[in-house]
Amino acid sequence: MKKVGAENKWYKSWFMKEVYKIAAIFAAILIVVIILLNIITRHNSEHEVPDFSGLNFEQAQELADASSFKVEITDSVFLPKMARGTVFRQNPAVGSMVKKNRRILLTINSMTPKKVAMPSVTGFSLRQAKAELVARQLRVGRLIYVSDMATNNVLSQRLNGKYIAPGTMVETESEIDLEVGISGDGERTYIPDVTGLPVTTARDLLIDNSLNIARIRYDESVKNYSDSISGFVISQSPEASENIQRQLGSYVEITITVDKAKLESLRSNKKD
Repeated sequence: MKKVGAENKWYKSWFMKEVYKIAAIFAAILIVVIILLNIITRHNSEHEVPDFSGLNFEQAQELADASSFKVEITDSVFLPKMARGTVFRQNPAVGSMVKKNRRILLTINSMTPKKVAMPSVTGFSLRQAKAELVARQLRVGRLIYVSDMATNNVLSQRLNGKYIAPGTMVETESEIDLEVGISGDGERTYIPDVTGLPVTTARDLLIDNSLNIARIRYDESVKNYSDSISGFVISQSPEASENIQRQLGSYVEITITVDKAKLESLRSNKKD
């Protein structure tokens, strides 16, 4: 005699067979959804963002098309030392890994120069003159020292070697050379430590100490104009000294980097 239910085990019942069918359907749907998501999000198909700096918009579009990206101009600046209409900055940055067809946002150098009226800084102290120029989006260029009764008193203002009259329209970010007085041969200054500082901060500190920048060198990490104005000073010559005095207007050479590892190493060595 067969036992009751021997051929009607619970996992073979009609109810469980329906459960199996439903589970199989859900599993199939889940697999399809995962496949579709991988296709839609292009899983593991990221591309490296190329360098658009220095390109005009047409060239940037060609490079973007070849690299499966899209480009869009979202902002502009005006930098007189950079070619007009070329890419100054991009987001995401060069080397970033992003999905195909990602929009790359570009900041370009304006085609039309922005101009301001040249102020009169004659008779100002060097610090006052610098503040006035910065307020007008201008920069102090070279300090030219000549004999005068007052040290660091501005005697004249020049652009490209020529005297520039107040009210003259000049391009923003232009470098204005200042002829400043020195009352005697005994006037001296010290060279500050500008290593580890942003290049703009280093420039200001040297000017505040009545010094000129002889030359700016760039290491191999500096690839474009944007790097050159956003980098940090990695070395200087002569080195900083609180004991050796220098003549006003002396020159200091600096080297710029955007290599974060070098910068961190420099700062660590300073702490030790």
